[in-house]
Amino acid sequence: MTHEFTVSCLQTSSTSNLQDNMEQIEALMEKAHAAGATLVALPEACDFLHPDNAVMTAYARPVAEHQALARLSELARKYGFWLLIGSLTVRHEKGSLANRSFLINADGAIVAHYDKIHMFDANIPGNKATRESDLYHPGRQACLAETPWAMLGMTICYDLRFPHLYRSLAHAGAHMLTVPAAFTKMTGEAHWHSLLKARAIENGCFVIAPGQTGHHYEQRYSYGHSLIIDPWGQVLADAGEEVGLITARINLDKITEARSIIGSLDHDREFQPPQVP
Repeated sequence: MTHEFTVSCLQTSSTSNLQDNMEQIEALMEKAHAAGATLVALPEACDFLHPDNAVMTAYARPVAEHQALARLSELARKYGFWLLIGSLTVRHEKGSLANRSFLINADGAIVAHYDKIHMFDANIPGNKATRESDLYHPGRQACLAETPWAMLGMTICYDLRFPHLYRSLAHAGAHMLTVPAAFTKMTGEAHWHSLLKARAIENGCFVIAPGQTGHHYEQRYSYGHSLIIDPWGQVLADAGEEVGLITARINLDKITEARSIIGSLDHDREFQPPQVP
């Protein structure tokens, strides 16, 4: 595998206008291609966001009929880069919905997909209660995918708060962890950088975290600050709060270097859970 490559994270601000969202993505993709990116990553819900679950449900399509998936796959093929689609709202065969991330190769083919496991059910001050579980059926399968550069572990947004998922991916062979997100502005300001740096450091992995930014609807604002972080916890690129992109050169030798200094992946031990007094 190639030990160095270039990755770009696209930072978008999605609304309920699919056409506008796709135009924004396409313009940023062209810039990523010009920057020499061979892996491009999009945020969670990059194609469509609406406050009404009925509208989201009506928008959802099966994979074979999904307009945004078809267009994004076509663009990956056009530019010849691998594409992480942070997530799209897709419909299962039985009618339930999934918040699903896709990894697309340079030929425009789906290599892997991952359904978000942890549902964001939260009470954010100043906002109405968020219950992602009212819309989506949670996934049950962690996902590790092979790329031309290294093994990639796929997660989505709220998964970030469950470190055992990332530990499992690292033990299974992940060298890169993707965390596409639409992190709320309040929780992002409090926790986004800290949690992402922790996931990179504790697992000795690169973290690639493209995020939504700005105002989507009503009281819904996303934090932005798409990040690319190395295995030692160094932030290689931070997108700030504007729509745009970040690009960084990934040197996979940094993984070996970090893990040789602190080999915590080899030091996990089995233990008994605490007993309630």
